[in-house]
Amino acid sequence: MLDSDLAELYGVEVKYINRAVKRNADRFSANFCLILNSREISNLKCQFGTSSWGGKRKQPTVFTEQGVAMLSAVLKSKIAVSISIKIIDAFIEMRKLIQANGHIFPSSGSRLLNY
Repeated sequence: MLDSDLAELYGVEVKYINRAVKRNADRFSANFCLILNSREISNLKCQFGTSSWGGKRKQPTVFTEQGVAMLSAVLKSKIAVSISIKIIDAFIEMRKLIQANGHIFPSSGSRLLNY
């Protein structure tokens, strides 16, 4: 999940998500979150579109299921825990869907599905 999506769900600004990750860097390994590279950002822009006046100034951080769980631990608010449980449940359902329909999903190309 993108940092901006998590921030919206948690009701905070993206900078608070990123600050929590930086302050607790030892808890967020490469398996928990990553910063999108230029090619991935370009692909994301193609899929969602961007405004003509710019967009994000920083590369977005993407969180895996484990990263979302860790984020709820460092944010420590009731809403963070509640939302994280719902997000993790959604990840579990998504994993079940992918496993049941693995033949239609590519086996490579996405760093996020390789956890």
